[in-house]
Amino acid sequence: MKVAVFCLLMLAAAPAAAAEDARQLAAMPAAAQATLRAEMRANMVALNEILSLVTTGKLAEAGALAEKELGVSAMGKHRALPFEARPGPHMPPAMHAIGIEGHQAASAFARLATAGERDKAIAALPSLTAACVACHHAYRIR
Repeated sequence: MKVAVFCLLMLAAAPAAAAEDARQLAAMPAAAQATLRAEMRANMVALNEILSLVTTGKLAEAGALAEKELGVSAMGKHRALPFEARPGPHMPPAMHAIGIEGHQAASAFARLATAGERDKAIAALPSLTAACVACHHAYRIR
């Protein structure tokens, strides 16, 4: 009996918890969601590696990795996927714009890092995550 009451209470609380998430839903097919989630996980791995390279003084390598994995060069990597698996076309325009800004910020960091502009590259590091924060703060996919 106690388990049933607990389950009912949890079910009643679920809509309240969902209602607290005021982020805009970016509805997209399940395949596009999976692609986007995999890309976000890969971006976190790349960001971690970039930070590690910067802290060990390997600016050129950090810049090359930033451009390859996060920069403008990384845009369009899902072009060959079926339409239902491509996140970009399913995003609200403002969400898509935030993503493009993130790619541009990564390329700007990459230029500074590969040029050996240590202080400017370090100062640009927060720009690598600013678009991530903005997008995750404003949007959700489920």
